[in-house]
Amino acid sequence: MGLWGEQPEWIELIQGRLLWWPDAFAAEADAWLLQLQREIPWQQHRLRLFGRELDEPRLSCWMGEAAYRYSGQTRQPLPWHPLVADIRRRLEALCERPFNGVLLNLYRDGQDSMGWHADDEPELGADPVIASLSLGATRRFTLRHRQGERRQLLLNHGSLLVMAGEMQHHWQHALPKAAGVTEARINLTFRYLPPRGRAA
Repeated sequence: MGLWGEQPEWIELIQGRLLWWPDAFAAEADAWLLQLQREIPWQQHRLRLFGRELDEPRLSCWMGEAAYRYSGQTRQPLPWHPLVADIRRRLEALCERPFNGVLLNLYRDGQDSMGWHADDEPELGADPVIASLSLGATRRFTLRHRQGERRQLLLNHGSLLVMAGEMQHHWQHALPKAAGVTEARINLTFRYLPPRGRAA
């Protein structure tokens, strides 16, 4: 059974693998949410869309050991926050692989969102593993295969979602707006950036 014990196993998808563990960190979730809301230096970044610069519809923070380029911008890393570093170690043990960076997103309410995208930046190497921890408001997470298949999950407080295999090459994912959601959600997406010149 491995480190997952009696918890959910990997789900095989067309050209990808997905692990969904709804109560992975239910016991710690309340304390983690409050501490990260208070202590992370959240920023609202700008993005260029169809030739216009707009505020991203969420707050974020890139933390870790290397710069990361996405959405047309290079983000320099902040040092590991002690709590985030502890969460990282726990996820490394569960996923049996290293992580050296994390993108933290703060969705202030249901009007904050993330559009369709794949985590397929060259910096992540081939077939990256993305471990995503959700804290706070439950939000709908949608997936679509490039040939049309769709899936969705409700990401709840303390849940863990892991995307692996070929997913980032063949699937996109999004977090749509959610009318009526007034509470905040924090999402931590851990990833590994191989040293330059090496594949994952």
